[in-house]
Amino acid sequence: MILDRILEHKRAELRHKQSRGYLADLKAKIRDARPPVEFAAALDAARRPESPALIAEVKRASPSLGLLREAFKDRFEPVEIAVQYKEHGATAVSVLTDQDYFQGSLDHLRAVKERVGLPTLNKEFMVGEIQFYEARACGADAVLLIVAALERRQLVDFFALARELSLEVLVETHHERELDSVLEWLPDVRMIGINNRDLKTFSTDLGVTLRLAKRVPSDKLIVSESGIHKRDDVLRLLEVGVHAMLIGESLIRADDIGAKIRELTGVPRNGGR
Repeated sequence: MILDRILEHKRAELRHKQSRGYLADLKAKIRDARPPVEFAAALDAARRPESPALIAEVKRASPSLGLLREAFKDRFEPVEIAVQYKEHGATAVSVLTDQDYFQGSLDHLRAVKERVGLPTLNKEFMVGEIQFYEARACGADAVLLIVAALERRQLVDFFALARELSLEVLVETHHERELDSVLEWLPDVRMIGINNRDLKTFSTDLGVTLRLAKRVPSDKLIVSESGIHKRDDVLRLLEVGVHAMLIGESLIRADDIGAKIRELTGVPRNGGR
């Protein structure tokens, strides 16, 4: 299972970061940093009858596809990509920071937040406390917690740590059992992510969101993730009350990012948001 391999590698990676000096340095950066912006509130304010809010993702590669563009072999400019997202109406940006499987980095997160300023999600496989300090020190406003990657105690403790650091949390689920567990264990969670990607095969099925969204209480924000490629996909999400959509591959691989965003969000070519 791809997720198991990623998590095993991530834990090994973090063992090299466990030093008092490194944590002290991160805490010093956090003390000097600006407070995070309200990620969930931005999504809620931006959604419209014709489109959920857009969280546009910056990533260079994926485990299933490798490099998402041939040109990324020689040049990958996360800030340039994020600027295009902002110019064409994205509400927020997600930045992949895993290095070995997605070819991301914390430097990408830091640069995008500093230069673009949109509400920013640190997209990472969170398995250790140090990662939350890294996210906050590098400018993240929110972090991702993947239910399939964490035991109950970890999920609860990590959620509490994120909130202690003023980070909002997108909690990612994949099926009914995970969703029900989140609603029981984390009653205060604001954002529920529904990932349409099967973590065993990495195939996508939008039906996961269509099925699970009906079980999400009305006081939560529903974020559909993965497998959103065309306008018809977005219209299906609207039918079940999705508030925001996290899209990466279909934007990154588009010849014209602006045109793709307009297509997905239903914005006329000569119109604006």
